[in-house]
Amino acid sequence: MLTNEEIIERALERIGAGYVFPEKVAAVEAAVRERAAAGAYRELAGPELCAAVTADLQEVCPDKHLRLMWVEEAQSLEPADEDGGEAAFRALLRAENHGVLRVEQLEGNIGLIELRLITTAVDGAAVIGAAMQLVAGSSALVLDLRRCRGGSPEGAAMWNSYFFPDDQVHLNDIYSRSTDSTRQYWTAGHLPAPRYPDRPVYVLTSATTFSGGEDVAYTLQAHGRAVVVGETTRGGAHPTARHPVSEHVLVTVPTARSINTVTGTNWEGVGVRPDVAVPADEALEAALKAARDAITS
Repeated sequence: MLTNEEIIERALERIGAGYVFPEKVAAVEAAVRERAAAGAYRELAGPELCAAVTADLQEVCPDKHLRLMWVEEAQSLEPADEDGGEAAFRALLRAENHGVLRVEQLEGNIGLIELRLITTAVDGAAVIGAAMQLVAGSSALVLDLRRCRGGSPEGAAMWNSYFFPDDQVHLNDIYSRSTDSTRQYWTAGHLPAPRYPDRPVYVLTSATTFSGGEDVAYTLQAHGRAVVVGETTRGGAHPTARHPVSEHVLVTVPTARSINTVTGTNWEGVGVRPDVAVPADEALEAALKAARDAITS
């Protein structure tokens, strides 16, 4: 069994090799090693160790994706099995219906889609299309991301594609440290359900909304395609890789950063700020009122 010191050193090695801002690595390593030398982690175990190291990482470098995570089920440490958590993420998507929790037609011909995760474009295209097909005839749409905890940049781009008329909208870019290159994300040219380009869209957010969910909210808001209703989101804009450093501990390392084509920046550390600020549990009511007013005006 690995000691806490060995787990921490393995995590710092992964951070040093992959973190998207290499100029910040030295300060992160110094702070965590200083705390370790002072015995701050010696008596901690499991989730408590992960929480303590994460707090110290983020005190030096306030990146919400930079953290240690405890997993109950033992994981393989063999390099052949390591894929940045991709296989586990895809299994999670399948188990959770690719993030689509519910689709409803509400009074006043208003569609509602609630998402818990943002699926991948390849694996989840059919489910995204099925959800959008069910609301295709609505007069306005509410996209509920209040409990959406993240997902795939490609999937976020596919969701966003439905709300624009064609494939000519440059949504955002993602810079990757590992390749020192920038990938552009545009609206998709072909979608498995009708587009929704010309009717009101309201995106619900909360302080829980994170990562891929924030990507959808921020992008639609920045491009003037949706009204964001609710609370400021958590503020995690950096795509990450997950690496096992022990049988039960993962380190998540941001390896890339998002760049919105309208704002030139992203939501890291600040969150997506709503256009209509209300408590999360009041966001649906506020959005429905705004939608009904827009439909009847």
